[in-house]
Amino acid sequence: MAGVLAGKIAIVTGAGQGIGRATAQLFAREGAVVVIATQTQAHGEETLRLITAEGGQALLRIVDLADHDAARAMVDEVAAACGGLDIMVHNAAAFGRMTIEGMDHATLDRLFNLNVKACFTLTQAALPHLRKRGGGRIIITSSVTGPKVSMPGSGAYATSKAAVTGFIHTAAIELAADNITVNGIEPGYIDTPALAGLKARYGAENIAKFIPAKRLGRPEEIAGPMLFLASDWSSYVTGETIVVDGGARLPESPVFAG
Repeated sequence: MAGVLAGKIAIVTGAGQGIGRATAQLFAREGAVVVIATQTQAHGEETLRLITAEGGQALLRIVDLADHDAARAMVDEVAAACGGLDIMVHNAAAFGRMTIEGMDHATLDRLFNLNVKACFTLTQAALPHLRKRGGGRIIITSSVTGPKVSMPGSGAYATSKAAVTGFIHTAAIELAADNITVNGIEPGYIDTPALAGLKARYGAENIAKFIPAKRLGRPEEIAGPMLFLASDWSSYVTGETIVVDGGARLPESPVFAG
């Protein structure tokens, strides 16, 4: 398929649903061979079906990214099977709502293993393959929760995503000379399965009242900025995070106005 990613090979983690699925679909439409990396077989198979139904090229790999040896092996195996690697998107994430007082180390370990440590693991595994291609793109899904705003009960998640911002900044500096850019997306309230708990608790309409755009975001509205960061359009952009939240984190937002 012709497109801005024609001839590129991209791994998208957490591609079984939500933002990851929308990103994988768009990358495939734009000509990339997409590796769907997910922990859930059924979700991954549905993403694969949707891509191939549109004539796109994709491979499915089932992997638990909190298992860092398995994550490294997946990257090496994919690069060998596809003849290289150009784009690494780490979108998979763990969530958890718990007060700081009630936080347990099992929850902390789960969130940091997937949200933070996997950034190091996947980047380390991807680097030799990206360098062989003369450069590449590393893109990480962060969140406005942590780097920009926070809320009660989000201590572990917010801290993990703030750490992701630190990783992006440092990796961008270290890898810029290799023609490898490192950037992130900070989504706000996006209508994905990950938001199901909040929607059930408060209702989508009530959440939307506190967003200046007056609605939840769509996964496709994150995929678009992902495509920008993955393409040659962003070749001089590195160490940045793009906020996509309908204005929810702005000081003028009703979230802060009460």
